[in-house]
Amino acid sequence: MTLYVALDDTDTRESRGTGRLARAIARDLQQSGYHLSGVSRHQLLVHPDIPYTSHNSCAVIHVENGADADSLFDRVRELMLGDFIPGSDPGLAVAEHHEVVPEITGFGLEAKISIRTQDEARALARKSGIRLAGLGGTNGGVIGALAGIGLAASGNDGRFILFRNLRDFSGDIRAEDLLAAGVVMITTLSGESVTTGMVRVRKFPKPAIRNRTPVLFVEERDGIYHEVIRD
Repeated sequence: MTLYVALDDTDTRESRGTGRLARAIARDLQQSGYHLSGVSRHQLLVHPDIPYTSHNSCAVIHVENGADADSLFDRVRELMLGDFIPGSDPGLAVAEHHEVVPEITGFGLEAKISIRTQDEARALARKSGIRLAGLGGTNGGVIGALAGIGLAASGNDGRFILFRNLRDFSGDIRAEDLLAAGVVMITTLSGESVTTGMVRVRKFPKPAIRNRTPVLFVEERDGIYHEVIRD
């Protein structure tokens, strides 16, 4: 049973980012015995009327071993409050996969293209039984946190910022090594499967999530496949 733990708006321009916090919490959960499949990043609407720190993205931790959702919510809330950044407006949402009804996924998809409100997020969470809380400031992060739940549950949005040991790879990497490390497919934008050759990545591989699996998109230039970031 998959549980989704979504964080948003946990930072300021001078602090560590939400993605880094999510990865730190993921490591803590793993050390406590939770089984994680990864941490994903999901892009939301960038608009002058939306207060955001840098890119308006949220992060979702994917927990896979049937953990108790209420205990997980309490644990992550404690960790987030312990690393609260003054000036941030964090939100936290936790949901089991079966709790993510189409309205929640729809909310996430709408948050990518339009402005949503806290009232909408809170009403949808109450209706669906999803655990949602603001943890400081304006509590504006509840919007992105609920959106992240819906997008992660869709299985076709965002990209992994933590997946197995992919962060250990950088520069030019053999396609065979990426596939062995857990990338399910390497493909060109035109749909051609890549199984051999060198792949050049930015910092570390960030496979997109397609059909609930990590897919690395690439384009060939000068005999090398270059990673293409897809949200």
